[in-house]
Amino acid sequence: MAHFLYLVRHGQQQDAEHGLPDGPLSERGKRQARAIADRLGGVPFTAAWHAPTQGSAETAKVLRERMPALDVKPSALLFDCVPSGPTPDMPRAFEPFFGGVTPAEIEAGQAQMSDAVDCWLRPGGRDDRHELLITHNSVIAWFVREVFQAPEWRWMGISQAHAGLSIIRVRSAKPPVLICHNDLGHLPVELRTGMPVEQPY
Repeated sequence: MAHFLYLVRHGQQQDAEHGLPDGPLSERGKRQARAIADRLGGVPFTAAWHAPTQGSAETAKVLRERMPALDVKPSALLFDCVPSGPTPDMPRAFEPFFGGVTPAEIEAGQAQMSDAVDCWLRPGGRDDRHELLITHNSVIAWFVREVFQAPEWRWMGISQAHAGLSIIRVRSAKPPVLICHNDLGHLPVELRTGMPVEQPY
């Protein structure tokens, strides 16, 4: 059995520079989405989901236009969220992040990502599976953290660019393996956005 998860962050959004949480893709975001669609065009996807937010839905739409056989469905398990709260072993430098986060938001994020891990990272089935998830940076960061069984707070130190590609192999008798993280080979330099500090490659 071969089971692979392809994790894609949505394309850049028009309102991202204004600090708004969601909105339509910018022209750069549409180009990013077309580039990742071309990159993934030969993958025999067996299932695909996107976060039910405008940026992720529009990214999925671009992929469907270039891959007509792709059936992408919304999943509430892929919403942007805060997957964990402060822990005693967390570096103090991360404490300001939680200043505007409520306990209810943390609880909801923990429950969401627990269900997401159960849904996509648990071994099961004997058929080959290639599953696409179009989602947000925090969700991808949590999946990567989960692969390494790192401390909960470590998701905050993992970033993925817009339309970056991460691939996880889920194995039946062994822990999952991170095949690649934040691969930007399909994006020319001018399209590489969405990381905390943008640097030339």
